[in-house]
Amino acid sequence: MDILWAVYRTVFFYFFVTLCYRIMGKREVGQLGIIDLIVSILIAELCAISIENIDDSIFMTIIPIIVLVIIEITFAHISLKSRPFRTLISGKAALIINRGSINYKEMIKQRYSIDDLLFALRQEGIKNINDVEYAFLENNGKLSIFKYNILKTKGDYPLPIIVDGIIQKETLKNLKKSTLWLKLYLKKQSLSTEDIFYAFYKSNKVYLIKRSDLII
Repeated sequence: MDILWAVYRTVFFYFFVTLCYRIMGKREVGQLGIIDLIVSILIAELCAISIENIDDSIFMTIIPIIVLVIIEITFAHISLKSRPFRTLISGKAALIINRGSINYKEMIKQRYSIDDLLFALRQEGIKNINDVEYAFLENNGKLSIFKYNILKTKGDYPLPIIVDGIIQKETLKNLKKSTLWLKLYLKKQSLSTEDIFYAFYKSNKVYLIKRSDLII
């Protein structure tokens, strides 16, 4: 009888957790952020405990899982509206390699070792750091790598300079541009940073996506 109850709970939680993840709109495991990973671990632990303790009410597991789903969805909606909150919860990408040079200061800040960096480069078949123009450590711990072209000339990768109305000072610094330069550029367009949803710099040009252009 105990075996049948364990099987029943296992099958039930399989479909119940699948439904929860569909509601939360989860991505693949390699793309999970810190909060996503924490929620996943807690749900797995709750299900495991419930399957083992068949004498406990199944609702003592269902209710905490529903609470976690509500928290996850609420955080997701707040993150869409507030970039500071999104940065607080999920963090932001860190520039590890800038035009072939390692950013040791950022590596120390992110606690990302040289062994981690070399391992990530080897996975992409890169033997020499000088072959990399930019490398970003993403929120999920994956290293996004942009290699130099054959002639090792400056690439045309779009670099974000305004995200959700907030100036990306670190990007401007790497571009050797100032905040004043950007504000003067916007002023010529009769715009302010609050008017901009997203702006990026590519091929010595600034490209803007205004909030008024968005379809809501």
